[in-house]
Amino acid sequence: MTGWCGGLRNSAGKDLGDHMRESDTTFIAADPILIVDDEPASLALLKDDLEREGWKTAAFADPDSALAELKKRKFSVIMADQRMPKLSGLELLARAQQLQPLAARVLITGVVQLNTVIDAINQGEVFRFVAKPWLREELLVTIRNGIQRYQLMCHNEHLQQTTQAMNEQLVDLNRSLEQQVKLVAQKNQQLAELNAALELNLNRSIEICVHAMQTFYPTLGNQARRVSQLCQSIAQILQLNAEDTRTLKTSAWLYDIGLVGVPRQIIKHWQEQPAKLDAAEKAVIEQHPILGQELAVFGSQLDQVGEIIRAHHECFDGSGYPDQLSGPNIPWLARLLAVAVAYASSPLPDAGAVDAIKAGAGTAFDPEAVRAFLRAQMVAVIPRKERQVMLADLRPGMLLAKGIYTYNGLLLVPEGRELNATNIEKVLNHNRIQPIVQSIVIYC
Repeated sequence: MTGWCGGLRNSAGKDLGDHMRESDTTFIAADPILIVDDEPASLALLKDDLEREGWKTAAFADPDSALAELKKRKFSVIMADQRMPKLSGLELLARAQQLQPLAARVLITGVVQLNTVIDAINQGEVFRFVAKPWLREELLVTIRNGIQRYQLMCHNEHLQQTTQAMNEQLVDLNRSLEQQVKLVAQKNQQLAELNAALELNLNRSIEICVHAMQTFYPTLGNQARRVSQLCQSIAQILQLNAEDTRTLKTSAWLYDIGLVGVPRQIIKHWQEQPAKLDAAEKAVIEQHPILGQELAVFGSQLDQVGEIIRAHHECFDGSGYPDQLSGPNIPWLARLLAVAVAYASSPLPDAGAVDAIKAGAGTAFDPEAVRAFLRAQMVAVIPRKERQVMLADLRPGMLLAKGIYTYNGLLLVPEGRELNATNIEKVLNHNRIQPIVQSIVIYC
């Protein structure tokens, strides 16, 4: 069993950029993995499991020794057992956060208590939980995702440093332009090139984030694409200015980024049966717009995007979350985004989703935003809806939205193939020999 408390992912492409690639067979971390567990047997088993995958590790039974090592060198993932005599796992990870904030922190625990989960989420100390006894496949997926998060965080930090350096260059260029009138044309060209580079860096950062969501929970990527197409049509119909159009479109890609801090089973429960969430699950879900705002604002250009993301689950009558805003107190672009999100994520057929949105005008949604959505929905080219299913739920006639691969990366059934009894049996037989760990995604 695992639980999420932070992290990032992106859109349907296989590449994360020139700086990182993930193979289906191995995923090698540039920096080692730190393991801290006072139980020698657990420590040895964790170390053996990870090193068999080709990862370098450093294992400690003593938390003080582990903290001393954290001051000497960098780690991509820090794993700590919750129950240790000197420091608890959460206390150790809190100190590790101060020493190495980019490292993915994983808590190993035999009992996942509600107060432990809430504390970890609020303090931002934990990336995932691994429950004892763990399944080796889930442990390896957790470590791969932790390494990926670490690389994404390092890459984003580099992008921020690059952006800051470029902004400093822009300041210098502006001063130079004032002093060198004769070189205006040349300097303007340089400024244009720098602005293009900044925009390229921003777009790459957004792509990384969407890919991170797609990797974490595949249907989030599909929903983001559906929302993006709707918002693009809404912007055209309302003739929004360039800045508002850019803000709405960026918000449409990143609105659910905060869900990477929510356990996947809670997301599934929320999407399929939201009325049956218990109080703890509902509290976690209602925090994701706040986390989304924090994760989205990785550049000064995205401050307004963060505000829109935070408000996209507010209701027109004030019954939404997280701030219970109502009417015109909700940003206009957030009211537009809310309708697009409701349609794209609805479990109902398209016609039923439209009827539900109409019924919510004046309560859940701004009537003006509903009218804009109804016009846009008629002309937008919206990708087909996707959903995740279990292997046991595969049935003839289902159409695969993503190909099914073995653990070693061999293609079993390609994307777009209509399933029949033969290829379903092929997949199930392979799963009995070597479990298939990927998410199975079909078109609705």
